[in-house]
Amino acid sequence: MALLTALLNDKSQPNINALSVLVRNIDLMALNIKTLGYDLAKALGAALPVRTDTVARHVGLSSKMSTQADLESDWVAHWCSELKVPVVFHRKLWELSYILQALYETGNLRPGARGVGFGCGNEPMASYFASYGVASTVTDLAADDSRALDWSGTNQHAAQVDAAFHANLVDRATFDRLVDYRTADMNAIPDDLVGYDFCWSMCAFEHLGSIQQGVDFVANSLKTLRPGGIAVHTTEFNINPNGGTIDNWPTVLFQRRHFEELAARLAEQGHVVAPFDFDPGDKPLDRFIDLPPWQDGVLETLSANLGQPYHLKIGVDGFVSTCFGIMITKAS
Repeated sequence: MALLTALLNDKSQPNINALSVLVRNIDLMALNIKTLGYDLAKALGAALPVRTDTVARHVGLSSKMSTQADLESDWVAHWCSELKVPVVFHRKLWELSYILQALYETGNLRPGARGVGFGCGNEPMASYFASYGVASTVTDLAADDSRALDWSGTNQHAAQVDAAFHANLVDRATFDRLVDYRTADMNAIPDDLVGYDFCWSMCAFEHLGSIQQGVDFVANSLKTLRPGGIAVHTTEFNINPNGGTIDNWPTVLFQRRHFEELAARLAEQGHVVAPFDFDPGDKPLDRFIDLPPWQDGVLETLSANLGQPYHLKIGVDGFVSTCFGIMITKAS
């Protein structure tokens, strides 16, 4: 296959094999799509109003997909301001904002509250919580767990508590007083992680091996909470409710039916899932599907020049995925 699709033959002449002719420009077309999408996102971000006096407010958050409208909202602007980052059209900012908004609306951003996070990596949550007097336990796989290698290679794995410290959000003494670190396998949550006011995870439970293991984690995470506590998780979501999806793979993609089945399962136990909103949005960036980066030659150089990715939806092995947040109140 490599010979059939090579751009050049052994004399450095264009390969006119029919398959090569068919595919030779696909990467270039994808690069054009990325360039136009990123430029649009940058322009839309630059046009956002400058908000210097944002305040936290109740918006009636649902269990939902990330959308352009959310990232244009006052509530996302507020949490970005709190985290000391600019508002850009990137789904990871949406995830951070979604979790903070959910915890604010449920009264958990208060001194004395306690939370536990899963698959935390180097995210800023624990530092932000500590700055408001909220104690937290951050967890991740043990450093010698083979499953942690992919994440540590991209600085997304927390091997110790230092990975959760962000000096721009909290002083070290306050952080050390309020934040502790534990190793934890999300497929086997330690029995002594209990009594917390809230728990959270950000784009982690799609990496547990299967859809079933992912939904089981969400259900089991409620065991870490006191009665009436809040679980808030974000994950990868296949926006197409019909047909197949990726399962039994390092990254799985949940669909509407999986969350509706989970909500029914939890309701039988007395838990309450925030109402679902499966609207993918109808603005330009809701329709832009980013594509994976390239790893070779000039395309790598060109795509690197695009800088920080700007996207809400991405292509994952041929499926369109975005972030989805789910919020659950444990039975009292």
